[in-house]
Amino acid sequence: MDADNPQNARLTVERTGAEDVRTRQVVVSLDGEPLATLLFGERASRDLAAGHHRLRAHNTLVWKTVEFDASAHEHVRFRVVNRAGLGSTALIALLGVGPLYVTLERLPSEHESAFDTGTTTT
Repeated sequence: MDADNPQNARLTVERTGAEDVRTRQVVVSLDGEPLATLLFGERASRDLAAGHHRLRAHNTLVWKTVEFDASAHEHVRFRVVNRAGLGSTALIALLGVGPLYVTLERLPSEHESAFDTGTTTT
């Protein structure tokens, strides 16, 4: 993909949710290619071609996949959360381990000024 292509979009995946258990890494891939390994508080961004894409995240146990469309000049944003499920807290207290689940949530998109071509339509 040409990074200077004016038809590109941008993707940011962040791991900043208050409900995140703040343990373990979450591995993120885009269209089958590695994107980032995120710890709590981290984010990763990259340019991508406008069009249809597949975002996957896993915590080595649970996988979550979402498909999305990105338009030219759009800043697509997702939040990934590594969260405890029902009963996880009790298992963690009892055994020291418990199941953690992955949530991928699309956040409101932004139109990047860096992609702005200076043209306006009416």
